[in-house]
Amino acid sequence: MNRIKRILESNLKRNLGVASMTLLAAAYTIPRVGSNTQSIQAMLLPAVVSADNSSAGWDLSNIDNARVDSWVRIFSTNPKVKSRFSVWLDRKPTYEPMISAKLEERDMPQDLIYLAMIESGFNPKAKSPKKAGGLWQFISETGQRYGLTVNKKVDERNHPDKATDAALSYLTDLHERFGSWYLAAAAYNTGENRVGRIMREVTGSEKGTDHDYYRISSRLPRETQDYVPMMIAAGRISKNPAKYGFAGADIPASE
Repeated sequence: MNRIKRILESNLKRNLGVASMTLLAAAYTIPRVGSNTQSIQAMLLPAVVSADNSSAGWDLSNIDNARVDSWVRIFSTNPKVKSRFSVWLDRKPTYEPMISAKLEERDMPQDLIYLAMIESGFNPKAKSPKKAGGLWQFISETGQRYGLTVNKKVDERNHPDKATDAALSYLTDLHERFGSWYLAAAAYNTGENRVGRIMREVTGSEKGTDHDYYRISSRLPRETQDYVPMMIAAGRISKNPAKYGFAGADIPASE
């Protein structure tokens, strides 16, 4: 049990956004859902797609999966994690109008805001142990590739408006390459060349569908196997916070 916890925490610290890393650290141990064994199994189960899962109010695919269900429970039932997630919900209205407008201008899914949510918790000055920074957690090289100034005097990764423009340009390029927002998000986390190679090996083509994310999931690093499920779980809760016990949240939506 302790060994599994250390492996998961180490992977998350190296590769997930600082918000996700901090949230997992707040739980200290692997969050319990029922028994420890049930929690670990839930995190490692393969994809389970349900035709009954409503996508009303979504413009990303709301695909049901054991990992998504597990992260919904973790976010909403572990006291320390839930407290941290509440902070994210409180910050969301500060940046949502700007992000939403930019997504609309580019005709991109509004639900991509939840990628920023799990990356930084909507903290524009967030920094990760791998020196990623800002609302969208760019490393210096990628930020500079997408037009951000990053040097000792200026770090535009911490500028919400400019960082959002860069992130949406990057995600657009990833979507054009892979044909799927789930695959684009996976590539945003673990690198486009890794996702491209695994897609070619598993499906015979880099381009695919959102369901292909779960087809290749077992070949992805553990942290990337949880990345998209965390994004979807964050969206499910944010769209109907009262349903998941977040009192006082005023974000109306339905699943």
